[in-house]
Formats: sequence, structure tokens, C-alpha cells
Amino acid sequence: MKRLVILGGSDGTISSFRAARRLGLATVCVDMRADAPGAREADEFLHLSTRDVEAVTAALLGRDDVVGVLAPGTDINLPALVEVARRLGVPCGLSDAALRVSVDKAYFREVCERLGLGGPAYVSGTAREVMRDAGRLTFPAIVKPVDSGSSRGITVCAGPSGLVGAVEAASAVSPSATVIVEELVTGRDLCGEAFLQDGRVALLGLSDRVVAAPRVVAVGHDMAPRDAALTAEVTRQLEAVCAAVGYTDGPLNLDLFVTGDAVVLIEMGARIGGNGMGEALGLMYGVDTVAAAVLLAIGERPDLTPRWSRHASVRMLRSESAGTLVALDGLREALALPGVADVVVTTRPGEPVVPYTECRAKLGYVLASGESATAVAEVLAAVEDTVRVSVDAG
Repeated sequence: MKRLVILGGSDGTISSFRAARRLGLATVCVDMRADAPGAREADEFLHLSTRDVEAVTAALLGRDDVVGVLAPGTDINLPALVEVARRLGVPCGLSDAALRVSVDKAYFREVCERLGLGGPAYVSGTAREVMRDAGRLTFPAIVKPVDSGSSRGITVCAGPSGLVGAVEAASAVSPSATVIVEELVTGRDLCGEAFLQDGRVALLGLSDRVVAAPRVVAVGHDMAPRDAALTAEVTRQLEAVCAAVGYTDGPLNLDLFVTGDAVVLIEMGARIGGNGMGEALGLMYGVDTVAAAVLLAIGERPDLTPRWSRHASVRMLRSESAGTLVALDGLREALALPGVADVVVTTRPGEPVVPYTECRAKLGYVLASGESATAVAEVLAAVEDTVRVSVDAG
């Protein structure tokens, strides 16, 4: 049986394991964590670090059943994806430049500048270099590691006085100890998922973050059709960046701001988005976008023809307290609700949970779609009333 290797077993990989199964492929999960959510979905598990390219390659080289490699849900595993695919001789749509623009926020800003795309002033480098050069920026500013995900190490500084601690925090979670400080962009904050085919954006879904105050981490996303001018401008910028880095076919995950009539791309990753975003794009257009990414990984061309244009949303299942998960009740009833497309559970009873202060703390997520934002909101409200989280605080 043909096998797809999936690098990583985080919750963002679950949909890819399931899509591979729908396509008749067996799967191999590579992860350091034997209890990773994706490992439970795989047909085979390699207990290895995804960053240990030598070990991963040695474990797979010579096998005639491995037909592709995929790294969904996070940018962290993209460097290993490129190298392992090359060594195994299986398809890989990422050029070196497309890889770099996905994992290096400073390089992404450089590419946008070269193309004449609008963006914030910034400085980047080691902690010492950033502190030396930050005087040229206007505050408020946002401090980020150039190469870390899950919103870790990000701080907004109102003025220079908070910069030292923010830069140290960002550097501490950066694998390369490299930091970027950008002048803060304000406006409408949107996330996006897209799928390229032959260098053109075939599918684009822009979503609003849903936040439960006072916390700032998104508890969900509402993806919806947008006005033609905004869609056209985002498409233009994405196609320009992708052409510049030689990326022609595959998924994209992005963040952007709409400031007046201008669109400012903040960052972009050439991979399936996590937290249900990849699936939401598929729901919006009636296309199995996760399966499309799997097909590309094994060298096949997916059909990206939209069947409709609808509203789609994702909501995180979350705990309000720390402790041990006792039960997630009402999941079957929630899945049966009209408009609910899927309920993905990432945490099992008996496992530790913490309050939802970052994306990694979710217990799972719910996907829903409908003809209008109101219809989807009603479905999600019904899910909220149906699912019950029980935690033993110990």
C-alpha cells in the first residue's frame, strides 16, 4: 500500500491523516512525541525528531511504498520537508526561496519591499543588533521571533522602554535567536487561506479572528466571501510574492491588515493552515483542500473547481481551568447539528489541560458552514450549548 509521510503529529496534522485515508493512502507519522494527536491517526509511527533529517531519511530510504512527504499546520517542519523529499526523490513543490519566505519573517518583508508592496518599517537580527537599530522605528512596535509559530514570543511595545524584555522573550523562542521588530500596523486584522494552481490563486478565503475578551488569542475564525476589490488586491499581492519565490502550486496560510484602501501582507506560509483553517477554506468553496494538498504531495494534480461560495467558521474547544480532562460530552450531538461539518478532538480524557491562552491549549475545534454569517452563528451557538467540558482541577 502506498504511504504518505507526515512530518509532525500536532493537532494541525489530523485533517491531513484523515484526507490521506480518504484517498486510499496509508500514513507514517514522524514526531518526538509518542502521544502526539496525529500519531493516533497514523498507520505507522516513527519516534524521531522531525528536525533530525539524517535519522528520518535513514528510516525511510529504500522503501518503495513511500510516495510523498507533507508538513501541514506549522512552518517549523518545512525545512525538513524540503530536504527529506529531495533525499527520498519524492515530489516537493517548495523552492528554496518559497521555503525561506515561509520560515523567515524578515526575508518575507525583504521580498515584499523588492516588489513594491506596502509594509511596515522594521529591523531584524540578533537581540543586540535589534536593540542597536530599533531607534530608527516609530512606536508602537511589535516584536516577534523571525522563525517561531503558535504566537509565541510576540509582544507589542508602546514605547522603547519595553523593548529589552520583549526582544529577550522573542529571541528565547527563536530557533535561530533572530528577532524582527516592526512598526505596528493597524486596521482590519484578517487571516487567510489560499490555494495556488499554475501560479494563480485558485481559491482564497479571508477570515476575521474571533476573540473572547480579555484574552487576545483567537477562539475561532469566520471566513466569508469578500468584496471584489479586496479579493483582487490580496490575490495580486499573493501571486506577485509567489512568482518571486518560485511557488506555483499548493496551499498558503497568511496574515494581513486592511488599512483604508490598502492591503498589507504581514506573513505567509506555503502550507496548510492549522486550527481548522485549511478545512474552512474547503468548506467555503466545496473543495476538499486538504486532500488537494495530499494529492500534490504525491505528484498528482487536484481538481480545485469551486462548487459554491459560502460562509465557513471554526471554533476552538477549550478549557477555562487547569487540571485533568474528565470528559468532553455532547460531541456526537454537536456533529449531528445541521451545518456542522466536523468536530475534531485533540485531547483525550485523562490528559492535562490548561486555560486557553495560546492555540496549542485547545481541546479540539468545530467546523461549520452555511449560506450566511447569521446561519453559521446560530449553528455555533447551538454547539456551544451542546458541548460540555469537564475538568478535574485536582
